[in-house]
Amino acid sequence: MLDALTLDQLRMFVAVAEAGSFRLAAARLGRAQSAVSHSVANLEMELGTPLFDRNSHRPVLTVEGRALLEDSRSLLLRADLLRAKARGMGSGLEIELTVMADTLFPVSIIGEALGRLHAAFPSVSVELRSGTLGQPAHALLGGTADIAITVGEDLRDSRLEFEALTPVSLTSVVGATHPLASRAKEARVSAVDLADFVQVVLVDPSGRTQGTDFGVLSQRRWRVGSQAEKLELIRAGVGWGRLPEWLIAGDFKEGRLVPLPAAALGKDGRTVNWSYIAHRLDKPLLPAAAFLRSALQEIAASEKTPSRVGKD
Repeated sequence: MLDALTLDQLRMFVAVAEAGSFRLAAARLGRAQSAVSHSVANLEMELGTPLFDRNSHRPVLTVEGRALLEDSRSLLLRADLLRAKARGMGSGLEIELTVMADTLFPVSIIGEALGRLHAAFPSVSVELRSGTLGQPAHALLGGTADIAITVGEDLRDSRLEFEALTPVSLTSVVGATHPLASRAKEARVSAVDLADFVQVVLVDPSGRTQGTDFGVLSQRRWRVGSQAEKLELIRAGVGWGRLPEWLIAGDFKEGRLVPLPAAALGKDGRTVNWSYIAHRLDKPLLPAAAFLRSALQEIAASEKTPSRVGKD
């Protein structure tokens, strides 16, 4: 009966298949060769099918053996993850970690940090969300995120602890076909010039910034919910707006975007804001969250502040 299958049998089957012999598999597992042979034979009996052809010098997987090998590996992996998760529960390790990141923050840094986290804590599941303006802080305070990445100084809260990561540079830009593009190449752009055209701005679903405008100079506004949507509308010539330089470096090289040297939006239309990693003061970070914080800080510290795009 299949109920009599054991993980030990499956582990020996996979070891023999990978090593190419019962002797090498036994050495790899630290078991007697006879024990390995006996265990695989019992597995074949339980399954009712031969897994190896033993008529040659070395055991060769049968058609059935090849078909069942990946399933066996999958079962062993799941069992190992189950053990790791159970050990983690006993040691205070999170089962799942929810991260909310500001859409202004470089995705490459987050990806590298989460890669390190997965290597260190493979049993921890991660849910990565992105949000604009007040959403990351709102998620922390609402208990729907364990750790957050924010950008800027305007959304502080005394209930949260913030630690600096890296500067994030924003540049005012417009699509190459927009009327402002030719004007920007000839002279500086004034606030009056900008007010005549549509400005593409982000909305804050959290409501934490309701009634507050960040760098909004035009009464003609199109509102979007992400940096990606904002970029696409600006590329299409709908209007102008500010975007993170890490996101638009390729657009400058390809000539799809033109910088707007508008003094009303920072020197030459450029501003630099610090990013922060944040968590609730009343909820100390557990092992995986603490590891992710350290990884983000280390990677951010090694990143060079982006040079001014479009002017190299």
